[in-house]
Amino acid sequence: MNIVSVRHIAGPNVYLYKPILVARVHLESYTEKESFDFPGFTESLLELLPGLCEHHCAKGEPGGFVERLHGGTYFGHIVEHVTIELVTLADLDVHYGKTVYADGPGIYDIVMECKSFAAQKYLLHEALEIVVRLTQGRRDGLDERVQAAVSQAKRIVAETQLGPSTQAIVDACRRRQIPVRRIGDGSLLELGYGVHKKRISATITDQTSCVAVDIASNKQLTKEILREGGIPVPYGGVAESLEDALQLFRELGKSVVVKPFDGRQGQGVSLNISAEAEAAEAYEIARMYADEVLVESYVPGENVRLLVVAGSCVAVSQRHPAHVVGDGVHTVAELIDLANEDPRRGDGHELPLTKLHVDDVVEATLEKAGIALTTVPEAGQRVLLRESANLSTGGEATDITRQIHPSYKRLAERSARLIGLDVCGVDMVVKELNEPATPDNCAVIEVNAAPGIRMHQHPSHGMSIDVADYIVESLYPHGHNGRIPIISVTGTNGKTTTTRLIAYGMQQEGKAVGYTTTGGVYLNDELIQRGDTTGPRSAQLILSNPDVEVAVLETARGGIMRGGLAYDKADVAVMTNISLDHIGQDNIDTIEDLVHVKSLVAECVHPEGTVVLNADNEHLVALMSRLQSNLVLISSRSDNPVVGRHLATGGTALYVEGGYIVEANGAMKRRLIAVADIPITMRGTIGFHVENALLAAAALRAIGLSRRSVTLTLQRFQPEANRGRCMIYQMPGGFHVILDYAHNAAGFRGIGEWVNQLPHRQLYGIVGVPGDRADSVIIESAQALAPMFDAFIVKEDADKRGRRDGEVAHIMVQTLRQVVPQKSVRTILSETDALVYALETLSQGDIACLFYESAEPLERLLLERGGRRVTDITLAPKRASYAML
Repeated sequence: MNIVSVRHIAGPNVYLYKPILVARVHLESYTEKESFDFPGFTESLLELLPGLCEHHCAKGEPGGFVERLHGGTYFGHIVEHVTIELVTLADLDVHYGKTVYADGPGIYDIVMECKSFAAQKYLLHEALEIVVRLTQGRRDGLDERVQAAVSQAKRIVAETQLGPSTQAIVDACRRRQIPVRRIGDGSLLELGYGVHKKRISATITDQTSCVAVDIASNKQLTKEILREGGIPVPYGGVAESLEDALQLFRELGKSVVVKPFDGRQGQGVSLNISAEAEAAEAYEIARMYADEVLVESYVPGENVRLLVVAGSCVAVSQRHPAHVVGDGVHTVAELIDLANEDPRRGDGHELPLTKLHVDDVVEATLEKAGIALTTVPEAGQRVLLRESANLSTGGEATDITRQIHPSYKRLAERSARLIGLDVCGVDMVVKELNEPATPDNCAVIEVNAAPGIRMHQHPSHGMSIDVADYIVESLYPHGHNGRIPIISVTGTNGKTTTTRLIAYGMQQEGKAVGYTTTGGVYLNDELIQRGDTTGPRSAQLILSNPDVEVAVLETARGGIMRGGLAYDKADVAVMTNISLDHIGQDNIDTIEDLVHVKSLVAECVHPEGTVVLNADNEHLVALMSRLQSNLVLISSRSDNPVVGRHLATGGTALYVEGGYIVEANGAMKRRLIAVADIPITMRGTIGFHVENALLAAAALRAIGLSRRSVTLTLQRFQPEANRGRCMIYQMPGGFHVILDYAHNAAGFRGIGEWVNQLPHRQLYGIVGVPGDRADSVIIESAQALAPMFDAFIVKEDADKRGRRDGEVAHIMVQTLRQVVPQKSVRTILSETDALVYALETLSQGDIACLFYESAEPLERLLLERGGRRVTDITLAPKRASYAML
């Protein structure tokens, strides 16, 4: 067996609304083999991983998977369950798993809920190796391998998961429905969408002043600024050598603190140094962390951290240095080991407390107290390991927000304002917590940018304060959720035109609109990324753009299958239609599969949002009962019975009646615009553009535009703005060429119905279908084309998408000759060559319709041959007899 690829899908997807891991596995020699083909395999597997007995599988109750093992199940499915069991043993809460046939014999996709991609990817490889060994009867050493794998997975989780401060901010955002995503593997988060996007790294926000951070990083400069502002601070100076440090020690004339000049998290800090030899040793320790060392007066009292957010002190913790308590039995070293077994302690910042570590500072602190690591303290004796009280060096914290005198909070707020930090940790030494602050009973010893908040979120003692809420509120005040309007458009045909219409309507309202289409990503009218950009990466480009006020996202099947959605909830979802296309791709074998994929867009809408459905499409009508959001229906007919029933229950619909687009709500209805006055419909002759106009109008009304604004949008949007769709070129010979992107049976029918209404002598179709469609789809496309044109040139896309040269064309030619044997069918595989042939063959009054793969070279050719873009065909010759090409 071989793992071909493993990927992570972070957003809602066709399997779950949660993140998933998707692994493609090739079973190779295990193809078509089942669990019972290997005697003793099932028994060995269950002995090794007895937790598999609790797996439900399809039966829906414990023991279901065991039944499948005994009855025979494929090895992709077995690897899935073994992985989930290992993941569970690694303390990850994962339950969902699914194995589906993928892309050929023996190739499967294993899908599972994902809580830690790195850890689960690792365990997937381990699971496959375990299964292979058991089929080979190699049971020895697997118990140890499982234990080692689980331990390693836990380490990976600890190394890759967000720290408690950052996770608290993520949780606060999710409670407020603020979009949040992690960027990279560190603590950088992106909150909100578009113009409301903000970034935060740990507790440094994008409102944090860089100058203020630089000041806070310079302890001496911080003290000078605070002293000038009337804040009590310790006296001291900076030492660049041992001699400087000892000179400062003598000048201060009492106990001192020695610490790295630009240190952090209490590393290398020595407190209450009262002897010159101790000062020299402390200097050497501090020098391990910084070139310059700060020596300042030691201020006795309680060590207090005050957290200031947006100018207000929101939480206060009293910090206690790392210590152990004797029991009369164990040595100090053993007590440290016992303390580290506390499940709240982790190696770094991933848990509420940090493990105790022995270093030079600990040894110096113990030596100063006359204690060794081998000493057995008496029962109840408190042994100080450090005098600094940082949580990152094993300290603990007690919340005293309500107990401390409010004057200390005001002092902290003044300190934060003087330095200029929006989120600020003020470290203070206080002699009497309940007495008012004076210069004699307290001092500010540090001001910290990016303060950790786990001591407030998870105090060792006292009340927990969710300070992450205060930080998020400072970024998004008054309950703002950081979102922008999102309109997502999906379906088989009409997505791009509908997207463009909606985007144009929002631009007319003065909004900065970001939108994605098959032609590229746009910010208003500026193309910022070329290509078929209808997947989650392109959508994320828009959602992360700080200029965007409204996002309109064309959302295609391929992007949904490969990467899910880039957003969690849209405000409006538009489903244009569903017809046979893309069958045979991405495990899509039926029209029902296609509906299932695209319906994700309709399902991921805010409960108070709106889904716009085409009621002329039976597959979309079948979705109505499943959707929880508001429904608006559209129809090209006023007598659509589905629309009638919807209106009878007080629903809203837009439809065509008497040549007008009408908006109805219950029994109330109003005309919006005459269909003939919508330019892209070419006087109402292009039926599918009438449909697109209805869909766009419904979406714009749902997002809040007035009827007048919608009417103006439809009136003002010109065909030239809809590049790639129904582009008409008038040629010098008196004939016309139409370029269009239609590439499936429904699209071909729509174009055919339109062009047959146009004045013409002969209609020529230059036709082709993408190579990644199933043969049945190619045949249906040819059958749809057969009655539409008088003669055909069959071409192929340059990108064969896995087909051989001429393979698709051969299927189309065969079908056309079977259906319309009396019509001329010529094969010219090159798209450009096919157009050149047509230009040299067509006569006055003829129309050629070319369904292109790439429009740009064709447009250049038409312009070079003297063609010009027009918006109508007015020639009305008498219809001539059929002429063979």
